[in-house]
Amino acid sequence: QTQLVESGGGSVQAGGSLRLSCVLSGYTYSRNCMGWFRQAPGKEREGVALIFTGDGSTYYGDSVKGRFTISQDNAKNTVYLQMNSLKPGDTAMYYCATDLMTRCDDVFFGRTWDYWGQGTQVTVSS
Repeated sequence: QTQLVESGGGSVQAGGSLRLSCVLSGYTYSRNCMGWFRQAPGKEREGVALIFTGDGSTYYGDSVKGRFTISQDNAKNTVYLQMNSLKPGDTAMYYCATDLMTRCDDVFFGRTWDYWGQGTQVTVSS
């Protein structure tokens, strides 16, 4: 059974850091588009970062460029989201998603994401 499991959320003060993890299990092909999204109450889901696990190419949403870094460990089927210089506006539920056997090509929406994780909450206080 293919699934995604996120972890690493929590509460931090503004300016702090967190690292989120997303483990893809039940699927061994390593050339997938992996994405991080977030959604705050009352707001639309926002694309945060993408990584194509075939070559490590990355893409970022404008609001997180220069602060967040997406990375991978293919041996562990895990994708990470390192979040630095956190702001209260980063408060949201963060979700991991995968579009299997597909490149990312800087496309967050208008594509079919095969699997989603259950989400992990990030809360940034001022």
